[in-house]
Amino acid sequence: MKRTIKLFTLLLAMGAFLSASAQGKKTKATAAKKAAALPATVSDKTMQGIYNEIKTPYKYGLVIATDDNSKKTDCPSVFRKGNEWFMTYLIFTGRGYETWLAQSKDLLHWETKGRIMSFSDSTAANWDANQKAGYIALQDPAWGGSYALQQYQGKYWMSYFGGHDKGYEKGLLSIGIASTSKDPSTVHEWDRTDHPVLMATDENVSWWDNHTLYKETIIWDKAKHTGHQFVMYYNANGDSLNKKRGAERIGMATSDDMLHWTRFGKNPVLNHHTGITGDPYLQKIGNLWVMFYFGAFWKDTKGAFNRFACSYDLVNWTEWKGDNLIESSEPYDDQFAHKSFVVKYKGVVYHFYCAVNKADQRGIAVATSKDMGKSEVNFIAPPVKKK
Repeated sequence: MKRTIKLFTLLLAMGAFLSASAQGKKTKATAAKKAAALPATVSDKTMQGIYNEIKTPYKYGLVIATDDNSKKTDCPSVFRKGNEWFMTYLIFTGRGYETWLAQSKDLLHWETKGRIMSFSDSTAANWDANQKAGYIALQDPAWGGSYALQQYQGKYWMSYFGGHDKGYEKGLLSIGIASTSKDPSTVHEWDRTDHPVLMATDENVSWWDNHTLYKETIIWDKAKHTGHQFVMYYNANGDSLNKKRGAERIGMATSDDMLHWTRFGKNPVLNHHTGITGDPYLQKIGNLWVMFYFGAFWKDTKGAFNRFACSYDLVNWTEWKGDNLIESSEPYDDQFAHKSFVVKYKGVVYHFYCAVNKADQRGIAVATSKDMGKSEVNFIAPPVKKK
């Protein structure tokens, strides 16, 4: 009798496994069919329309800058909670990156609240002890929408690149996942995975990301264009022959639970073969996905600048060939103007970016689609170099 029960239980388990497997294959097949029905490219007319919608010709100026020349502020991510806006951003202290939180009522005046991912003890167990560069995940992607962070399994989520070594993006940098069941608009340490979810040393690493992994963004694609509900875009560099630092490119990974990630395809989705193509961030305008990203040190270009690409299926991307969205033009961004985060609120487009001046001071600036005046935030006077 016991043997019969065990056999019956085994058969039930096998049936459940086969059913789940069949359902998974059916879901992927359905997603592939839907994706195949979508255009692989975006027309020039549509791209021009997107540019006209998202362009921000009026530079308001700096909105966040540190009061210490030894610190650098970087990589804004903006979300809305209730009637307030919040921004996660990075501060580099010389030791590495930590992730901070700021708050605003109007998207122009910001108050720093505190750290949400801090340095930890440099033990072998803390793979991310000296680098915790965080970016919000699973935000409502609708252009002009709520900009709220969506919950999955009762938690809010962030991705981050972390590392053990001290210094500016030194050592092996890998991608980790953080989450919290607390209010994301309050200052508290987020819970982090005890291991990376993507590394340059993974067995299935690709030729373009086998050296260092950098910034990433994660969307919740409920239509499952790739057959998976969570899609990560990240930039990395690599070299298929000697694993030395090469050009940075943007590629994809997918997941069904936010914790286990698999590279999607063997090639990047954006590749300029030289310099940097990085810091992807997505929003959806109508039925079109728009990826904001920055370029730097491309052939026949200078400095760093923000651009965009568009896709119907999240896999095939058409790049904008016209003017940069943001480029250097002011004393506070005369070295680099890069790393986008763009929102539309009450008819105004706000394009947040990292501004770097020739004294190598870094802060968060914003440009807008309408003239909003000028910011009173400035970098502190840089130190005088001795002759």
